[in-house]
Amino acid sequence: MKYRSLIYLLVAKDLKVKYKRSVLGVLWSLLNPLLTMLIITIVFRELFRFNIDNFAAYVISGQVLFSFLSESTGLAMSSIYTSGQIIKKVYIPKYIFPITKTTYSLVNLLFSFLAVLLVCVVTNVSINYTIIFSFVAIIYLYVFCLGLGMLLSSLVIFFRDIEHFYGVFLTAWMYATPIIYPISIMPDRFMFLLYANPLYYYIEYFRLGLVNGQVPSWDLNLHCILYSIGTLALGVYIFNKKQDEFILHI
Repeated sequence: MKYRSLIYLLVAKDLKVKYKRSVLGVLWSLLNPLLTMLIITIVFRELFRFNIDNFAAYVISGQVLFSFLSESTGLAMSSIYTSGQIIKKVYIPKYIFPITKTTYSLVNLLFSFLAVLLVCVVTNVSINYTIIFSFVAIIYLYVFCLGLGMLLSSLVIFFRDIEHFYGVFLTAWMYATPIIYPISIMPDRFMFLLYANPLYYYIEYFRLGLVNGQVPSWDLNLHCILYSIGTLALGVYIFNKKQDEFILHI
C-alpha cells in the first residue's frame, strides 16, 4: 500500500498520545479487560449463578472483542471531521483516517489478547493448535469494523446525531450479544435477533478456537465472511460516493 508508512506513523502517534504520562503505559490494555472480567465474573457467576464452564474465559473472550468493535468504530466514525484541519491543508486520501483508527484499535486488541491468554492459563483452559482460529476471528472482525467505521464516518459528516445514537445502539448491541450470559437463557422468540447479530458469529468463532479447542464449522466461516466482506463493500461504496462532499461539511 502506497500510504502504509503514513498509517504506521499515525497509529504510533495515537498509541503515544493514549499512554502519555501513564505510569503503567500499555499494561492498561492488559489490566482493563482483566479488571472488568473480574467484576463481571463476581457479579454474574455468584449472584445470577450462570452455569458456564470456564466462565472467566467465556466473559473476557467476548468482552475484548466487543471493546474492540466499540472503540474502533467509534474512533473511525469521528476520524474525518476531527481531522478537518489536516484534510483542508494537505492532500491525504480520506480513507487513511478510518483505517488508521481501526488499526490502532487492533493493536490495543492484540495487547488485550494477552489478558485473555492469561485468564485461560489460570483457569486451566487447554490451549492447542486451534488457537490459530481465534486470530482468524480477529481478522474477520477487523474487516467488519473497518467497513462499519467507513460507513459511519461517511454518514456522521452529514448527520451528527448519528454519533449520539450510536452510543445508545452499542449498549443495546452489547446486551443483545451473549458476552456475559449463556445463549441458553435467551427466549426462543428473540433468537432471530441473535442470528441476525454479526458480533455473535465473531465471538462464537473466537471462543471455539481458543476456549473450546474446536475447529469452527464451514457454516460459521461463511457467516463471518459474508458479514465482513458485505459490510466492507457497503462502507467503501458509501465512503467513495460521499467523500468529495466531506470538505463542505467539516
